[in-house]
Amino acid sequence: MAIRRLAVLTSGGDCAGLNAVIRAVTDHAAGGQGWDVIGIRNGHLGLLEDPPQIVSLTPESMRGDLLRTGGTFLGTTTKGDPFAYPDADGKLSDRSGDVIAALKKLGVDALVVIGGDGSMRLFHRLLGPANIPWIGVPKTIDNDVPGTEYAVGFFTAVDVVGEALDRLSSTAASHRRIMVLEVMGRDSGFIALFGGIAGGADVILMPEIAYDITAVAAHIQAVTHNRPNAVLVVVAEGIQRPPEDRRTGGSVGTAIAHALQTRTGIDARCTVLGHVQRGGTPAMFDRLLASAFGVHAIDLLAKGLSARLVVWRGGHVTDIPVSEAATGPRFVPVHGEMIRTAGGLGIYLGKVGG
Repeated sequence: MAIRRLAVLTSGGDCAGLNAVIRAVTDHAAGGQGWDVIGIRNGHLGLLEDPPQIVSLTPESMRGDLLRTGGTFLGTTTKGDPFAYPDADGKLSDRSGDVIAALKKLGVDALVVIGGDGSMRLFHRLLGPANIPWIGVPKTIDNDVPGTEYAVGFFTAVDVVGEALDRLSSTAASHRRIMVLEVMGRDSGFIALFGGIAGGADVILMPEIAYDITAVAAHIQAVTHNRPNAVLVVVAEGIQRPPEDRRTGGSVGTAIAHALQTRTGIDARCTVLGHVQRGGTPAMFDRLLASAFGVHAIDLLAKGLSARLVVWRGGHVTDIPVSEAATGPRFVPVHGEMIRTAGGLGIYLGKVGG
């Protein structure tokens, strides 16, 4: 089927580089293919409004600082599953048909979905039966989308972690403290691992590798020669809490800091980066990745392909069936290159291989 009108949307959590993908998609689809391009506001929620919430996109509208701007000017959502959509009275109803009807009413011939593994699962289920051609572009600071080595937004988050460690290093040295930095990542440790290596961490704790808090303390005592000194500890938000911490909520980084101070006698403090990792100007590599992904997505649609995910593998942009990416999340390979790098640098990671 010839494509006359293309729609693009962002879905799931925000991150830096989303606007760069939208720019690349619009420039190549409208300027290169001559297609009409519209943006759907607030992910699939924009299609459940009456009328649907859309904005016309042209190469001219993509000029200016959009490439450098964080977040997504289209808006995004992590709520409102169309297969179990909450009504005003709190009851759940299937509104997936309304989403498809809105796309057809808008005359949409194809769709580019910029999202994480959850969004890929949702739209694979939603668009497949409707026979609407679509291409997925992976984005997430967590870098946990299966099938791709890197997702848009990840390296900006790594930069934020590295910069935070640079700043914490000087205050740690001034007070001879243990500085614990808690980072995002859900159940995957990519941000902690990459950011910790780049920022010179002494300890990196991530969900994929079990740790012993007493062994962490012993490592710190060894590298500081058992006296107060500057120490940097990176903690992924998804790790297990220390055994003595019985809380079910709150910062796991704070719990780690308390446990280490108790065991080493060295003053410890915790900083939780939180949503700082999601915002700000995209890193250069995220801009490059976003641009290459957006162009490749349009090339795939122009060839008549559908239900493909654009991915980065071995230094090249390629694509895989979306079904292969709908099995997430992806986890840090415990025998991978970055784990070996951290080990070679003397960073404590936990019980690697056991």
